[in-house]
Amino acid sequence: MSRLSRIYCDKRLKAGAEITLPESAARHALRVLRLRQGNTLLLFNGDGHDYTATLVSVARQAPRVRLESRGTPEAEPVLDLRLALGVSRGQRVDLALQKATELGVTSLTPILTERTVVRLDDARRHGRQAHWNQVVISACEQSGRRRLPRVEPLRAFDEWLDEWRGTGILLDPLETTSLPELPPPREPLTLLVGPEGGLTPRERERAKLGGFRGVRLGPRILRTETAPLAALAAMQALWGDFR
Repeated sequence: MSRLSRIYCDKRLKAGAEITLPESAARHALRVLRLRQGNTLLLFNGDGHDYTATLVSVARQAPRVRLESRGTPEAEPVLDLRLALGVSRGQRVDLALQKATELGVTSLTPILTERTVVRLDDARRHGRQAHWNQVVISACEQSGRRRLPRVEPLRAFDEWLDEWRGTGILLDPLETTSLPELPPPREPLTLLVGPEGGLTPRERERAKLGGFRGVRLGPRILRTETAPLAALAAMQALWGDFR
């Protein structure tokens, strides 16, 4: 039996209803997946459910689907894991957000640090935010996640840290403590990772004074796109839903 195509649909979904697909979902269904009238697909809107749907009209301007049934809810995550990531050049942030979504994080915050070389004016910030949201949506479509992690607005490091509260882990190759030595978290856990070149000594010290625990992730220095994925996978194996 072939796997049904999954598409994010930013609309209220209810079994038994018939709806017009929004533009992005319609484009994906008709132009990318090339679905035809009568085909079955899965829709989700981030409420924790998949909805089985039948394509009843393929009119180019207003394709419509009939929502046949609502699936079982996605379980709440065992570990409320959040990622704060220093913005880097190229596709590094996209890769980290995509894989972090697949690994089960509940929120993602892009951070501007002292070593961030990317400069974004207001217009480019808005465009980058929309792009990152789409990266996360695509990762949910592919991985089967039914709840969307939040993509927080881009923040300056000091401004974000002033408002941050909770339990935090900072990857720092100069530390001696490893993840297995830490107790299981009892509240949301934030992983802080710098951009290429890492956080500056001042930023590392500020983070630790603000409540982050420095942790060494093995004997090697990992790239900024590798470090968060390795750490997130290790945390899920130690305390989360990889067990």
